[in-house]
Amino acid sequence: MPKRIVKGDQVAVTAGAEKGKRGVVARVEKGGERVVIHDVNTVKKHVRPSQNQPAGGIVDRDASIHISNVMLIDPTDERPTRVGFERHKEDWVRVSRRSGAKIPFGERSG
Repeated sequence: MPKRIVKGDQVAVTAGAEKGKRGVVARVEKGGERVVIHDVNTVKKHVRPSQNQPAGGIVDRDASIHISNVMLIDPTDERPTRVGFERHKEDWVRVSRRSGAKIPFGERSG
């Protein structure tokens, strides 16, 4: 069965310090339990000097959030929704529990 949240999905944060924020999933961490969302849960990271960053210094990075703390945005009414699956022909399709609308997969990888 496919994943409920994949790269490229619009999601809303439902719990934690970033509650209420929305963004696009940048990547799903290995194991599928954590997601990184653009411009959400940004942390300061101290970086050593390297070839890519000769000066080093402090940079902003997006930290991961547990997947249970985010909900997919329903494309019909732009509100958070739970996700279900239905089997259509030979493939699985994500379905919004709020409206029953089919939700296409974002950038699908593997």
